[in-house]
Amino acid sequence: MSKKLIRFDWAVKKLLRNKANYVVLEGFLSELLFDTIKIESILESEGNQEDGEDKYNRVDILTQNSKKELIIVEIQNTYEIDYFHRMAYGAAKALTEYLNLGQNYATIKKVISVNVVYFDLGQGKDYVYKGTTNFEGLHEKDTLQLSAEQKLAFVKKEVADIFPEYYLIKVNQFDDIAKDTLDEWIYFLKNSEVKDNFKAKGLAEAKDVLDIMRLNKEQQYGYNRYLDYLHLKASEIFSLRMAAEARVRNQNSIEIAKKLIKRNLTNMEIAEDTGLTIKQIEQLRNEKE
Repeated sequence: MSKKLIRFDWAVKKLLRNKANYVVLEGFLSELLFDTIKIESILESEGNQEDGEDKYNRVDILTQNSKKELIIVEIQNTYEIDYFHRMAYGAAKALTEYLNLGQNYATIKKVISVNVVYFDLGQGKDYVYKGTTNFEGLHEKDTLQLSAEQKLAFVKKEVADIFPEYYLIKVNQFDDIAKDTLDEWIYFLKNSEVKDNFKAKGLAEAKDVLDIMRLNKEQQYGYNRYLDYLHLKASEIFSLRMAAEARVRNQNSIEIAKKLIKRNLTNMEIAEDTGLTIKQIEQLRNEKE
């Protein structure tokens, strides 16, 4: 039997930065990256500081794993049309922040950007996407490879292994049917529940660490405030969308009414066809005159 747990985004901000709880985040990253991820430390960055309202809209955490790779985990709750640009900026920022003055470029750290979004971003049928950088020949159509010398010097297999790597999980597009262990994690991200038959790494620990009953009074207050904010923000977005749609419908009705006026229909006939009021139709007639 599953039970409701603390939302992952709030947990990342408040609970999972504790070294004793790294196992939960390690489990998620291991399933997503198809690798055994061990978090060495949580790093502070200019990009993961709380600032005003943004601390509720998004959550991000910058970690360094045992391979000295930088892994950014960002969770975005509200729609941002330029979120792809933000992903690019965040990876570039992390990369430059951890290149010390005087170091050669070969010492830059691999950056893995993991993005969990609770809105529809771009166009695509899948709910998990991976983005890498490759160089393809314009004439020969081949993929540029590292030389043997570069592979030895950089300890990399592919050119793409040098550049930032992006993962995008569109949570709301998931159909709640867990077909593998990664899906089990996405089910949890969407529903804040872990089913008893789930076997994904880190989820068993999540059921314990993220038990709401383990929160003290101060944490419970903060968590409830966070939930209230998310509900309020969702209502605001819904209201804005409805208002925008109403404006579009009204404008369409006005255009239809103008055409019907030209056809000499009565105000009552136009009102029945468009839903506009008699007063609105009279105003349109006056504008025409």
